[in-house]
Amino acid sequence: MATTEHPPSSRLRSWMLEGLSDMGRDGGHTGPHAEPEPAHQGQRWWRVMCLTGVDYFSTLGYQPGIAALAAGLLSPIATIVLVIVTLAGALPVYRRVAEESPRGEGSISMLERLLSFWQGKLFVLTLLGFAATDFLITITLSAADASTHLIENPHLTSTLHDHKMLITLVLVALLGAVFLKGFLEAIGVAVALVGIYLGLNVVVVLVGLWHVITAGHVVTDWSSALTAEHGNIFVMIGVALIVFPKLALGLSGFETGVAVMPHVKGDPDDTEENPKGRIRDTKKLLTTAAIVMSCFLIATSFITTLLIPEKDFESGGPANGRALAYLAHHYLGGVFGTVYDASTIAILWFAGASAMAGLLNLMPRYLPRYGMAPHWARAVRPMVVVFTLIAFLVTWIFDADVDAQGGAYATGVLVLISSAAIAVTIAARKAGQRNWTVGFAVISAVFLYTTVVNVIERPDGVKIGACFIAGIILVSLLSRLARAFELRVTDVTLDDMAERFIRDVASRKMRFIANEPDRRDKAEYRDKIEQIREDNDIPGEDFVFVEVTVLDPSEFEASLTVRGEVLHNRYRVLTLESSSIPNALAALLLHVRDTTGCTPHIYFEWTEGNPFANFLRFFLFGQGEVAPVTREVLREAEPDRSRRPRVHTG
Repeated sequence: MATTEHPPSSRLRSWMLEGLSDMGRDGGHTGPHAEPEPAHQGQRWWRVMCLTGVDYFSTLGYQPGIAALAAGLLSPIATIVLVIVTLAGALPVYRRVAEESPRGEGSISMLERLLSFWQGKLFVLTLLGFAATDFLITITLSAADASTHLIENPHLTSTLHDHKMLITLVLVALLGAVFLKGFLEAIGVAVALVGIYLGLNVVVVLVGLWHVITAGHVVTDWSSALTAEHGNIFVMIGVALIVFPKLALGLSGFETGVAVMPHVKGDPDDTEENPKGRIRDTKKLLTTAAIVMSCFLIATSFITTLLIPEKDFESGGPANGRALAYLAHHYLGGVFGTVYDASTIAILWFAGASAMAGLLNLMPRYLPRYGMAPHWARAVRPMVVVFTLIAFLVTWIFDADVDAQGGAYATGVLVLISSAAIAVTIAARKAGQRNWTVGFAVISAVFLYTTVVNVIERPDGVKIGACFIAGIILVSLLSRLARAFELRVTDVTLDDMAERFIRDVASRKMRFIANEPDRRDKAEYRDKIEQIREDNDIPGEDFVFVEVTVLDPSEFEASLTVRGEVLHNRYRVLTLESSSIPNALAALLLHVRDTTGCTPHIYFEWTEGNPFANFLRFFLFGQGEVAPVTREVLREAEPDRSRRPRVHTG
């Protein structure tokens, strides 16, 4: 609101805060893409699918190995269960999410609309904690698996074997350095990486299937071992249903698929209000990616389970975290295996870039708007530093171990998918779609079961998620406290009657009375004027009342609309609706000063009660210690005392 002078920033500060987004603008976007591309300037859906694919398809680098560790000989059957859940559950859910949030907000924004006040904010912060778990573990797990592929390469293992932690940290640091320099998601690079990587995987799968077919005893040995271990097919399916939650890594990528929606070209006549082409093509993107990944998951799980000895999947084994690379080296030689390793390392590293971009788009979308992040959190580079340091810490805690991070990753993925399923269930119910409501409710139950089982089996996932949630909530509340006296009204609009009041009093002494509306009868306003005159020893009745109604005190930034009315044919009253009484009053006074060139005066009565309790009322409910807080907001917004509106308290 107010224009204040600031000392010149240092070059480092200017560089770090370059591209700081204006969160106050309606529809303003944040993160590395200040404004997403308009639909007509976007990319074809299959190209954007590759952007999703660097995250989704790269899980082939470690998914088969984790599946084998989790399900053993049942890995192919458990993977089929996972694919059914993917195609019949996650895919329909996220196709609906694409309809409900076509600008890439995802399921969190759908749930945010259902809850208001502080419970809504805390719920969103909890989901953000699991989203942070998902994206950050994607960065650290992908970097750890990339270093595993590098170290286990036969040509490098003797040189790099004892340096896995260092290599992982270097990869994470390089990722952060790219974003500090200025990162734009290069869809062309993603297309090339995904094309090469999937092409190499097709070769490995075909060669693996050829060896399975030509060595007939492999299938026989596997089926005999299954029968000996589990008895019959029904027991196998039952056990597979129990263990498939451990394979939930194969469900990743759907949140990313929705997040990249703004890059999808759509139709020429698409609008932001009705981007039907973008929605249709995003559904194609999600469906194609899910089908391609499902085929690869089944095929790779089958060949790795049948062709790799079970002991080689264990920690320290040559196939641990790199099952397909093991087959590439074993059956296609060192040259092809090295090319495969290089391709896997590249796509895993770029998957971390996709996850970092997701974090930078997600966190600034909510936290600064809630007042729960410092002002610099709207800029990309400071957040890159923060996320990189957290990734260092997570890597150190998990000792750069892919298997150890699988539980945390799966927990983050499953909580987000479960929340998306619940969100679309509620959306379908509100739309009166009974069949879809029942279907999505069943899907929600499946994912909730999967999440609960995963948490029970691998509690480390929910522990790390809880740490992220606790950290986000603590930092958010401290930030909200630190920014309590910040002027957070983005703009002020006066209606015709309010404009008339301001023009009238601008020719004389501009005196406002802050009034808490009660009965709003003639006696209330008459007594208020008499009290203000006695408390401040001023004559006359040339006052304008200002009344603020608090709507949602948990909101932070918002615009302010001022309406004027004449009550009882005598008293001029300005009515405002805001999340905070002091901030609304301060914003109005500064706006009046700037538009009239006159210094306004406002009169309060002291608030009764304990000052600390009144401050907590202000912090939580937007009211309480109004007079001193209004003065403090004005002091922070306008350092020049001679230009600051006058606050009087009696």
